[in-house]
Amino acid sequence: MKKLVIALTLITSGLSAQNQPQGVHVTGEGVINVVPDQVLIDVRVEHEGDAAVEVKNKTDQDVDKVFKFLKKEGIAEKYVQTERISLNKNYQYNTKTYRYVASQSISIKLVDISKYENVIAGLLNAGINRIGNVNFTSSKLAELTKQARVKAIKDAKEKAKVFADALGQDLGKAIYISESNNHYSGPMYKTMAMESSARGGNDKQTIAIGEMQIKVDVQVNFALH
Repeated sequence: MKKLVIALTLITSGLSAQNQPQGVHVTGEGVINVVPDQVLIDVRVEHEGDAAVEVKNKTDQDVDKVFKFLKKEGIAEKYVQTERISLNKNYQYNTKTYRYVASQSISIKLVDISKYENVIAGLLNAGINRIGNVNFTSSKLAELTKQARVKAIKDAKEKAKVFADALGQDLGKAIYISESNNHYSGPMYKTMAMESSARGGNDKQTIAIGEMQIKVDVQVNFALH
């Protein structure tokens, strides 16, 4: 029995050792900052009234104006999408009556960010009465993410080299790589004023485009010799 217990202990210890990370394990971070050149806008047309047909028709009329305006501005159909249509019947406890609310939410992508001011002004005139999220992005997001990955790997290798040198060993090949985080944030830091032509000739600045940050984190195991 004692021999069996000792044998099982040795096997368990061997398996535990095999499960331990081999070589040196480090994390690397790659960050790219870029000025956005595109913007995603969520807007909504919403009307409330006593009759369902009335509020639905009024909403549909304004939505039609919105689509016609966007087409006139040269916004391609593929960049305009209805996200949600709703018609709700709400009970008013104070008056003991029902009110109806009709709405349609629309997402718009502007590949020319300089059109933002004119588009927002035109949308308001067309009938939108809700502006939701306004998110800035880059047309080069995929390529910039690749660059951030390369920077993260180089950062990890530099860290591993410090450990290897301190131990008096040589850094070997990477034996394991994992991307643990992929993050986009912005705008931040830098602001950019719109051209006067994009503001309808006035000097008001209503948005700060800033910079967006593309961040990639990796985990890498390097062999040591």
